[in-house]
Amino acid sequence: MPIYEYRCRDCRRRVSIIWRSFAEAEQGQPVCPRCGSGNLTRLISRVRVIRSTGGSLDDLSDPAALADLDENDPRAMARLMRRMADETGEDLGPEMEEVIDRLEAGEDPEAIEKSMPELMGEGDEADFGEE
Repeated sequence: MPIYEYRCRDCRRRVSIIWRSFAEAEQGQPVCPRCGSGNLTRLISRVRVIRSTGGSLDDLSDPAALADLDENDPRAMARLMRRMADETGEDLGPEMEEVIDRLEAGEDPEAIEKSMPELMGEGDEADFGEE
């Protein structure tokens, strides 16, 4: 059962429509489930390949994959962090997303660390409920 994504030109919403078959998807006229309009444009959807966790982690543990990594380049470190998160499927959370965004912009890791002490276990949030 194929699922296609569309953009409704009337209500401007992105919608997903499940078709019973590929033939039905090609011949059928999609209708927006939100406003009932038939004025839809088909979108190109992201494709995701699901692999086992072991396979993903094997790729990350291959020394050849890290051969060209420059640990002094904040952008390279950000790319590695994003790749690791993508491969493992882990949600980094807003704080780590901010760190990676700042690294991608070329900001010095030490400056980021100083401006976000809670990431390093310093400050109020590191107490973990201790009084």
